[in-house]
Amino acid sequence: MSFKVVADLGVCQGHQLCQGEAPDVFGFDDATDVVVVLEEHPDESRRPDVTMAVRYCPAFALSIEED
Repeated sequence: MSFKVVADLGVCQGHQLCQGEAPDVFGFDDATDVVVVLEEHPDESRRPDVTMAVRYCPAFALSIEED
């Protein structure tokens, strides 16, 4: 089973907590002050870290969609 990482850039507040949970999946654009999804379809082994990033996003800007 695979999944897709989605970021709502209109909601992102630039807290960067997602980078702490999954730095290989989430980056940050200093110019726009929002998250950058580096790996839209990460390996299944990354799901726990990505799930934590989604859960702890203060702005609720991240989500996981099942493929």
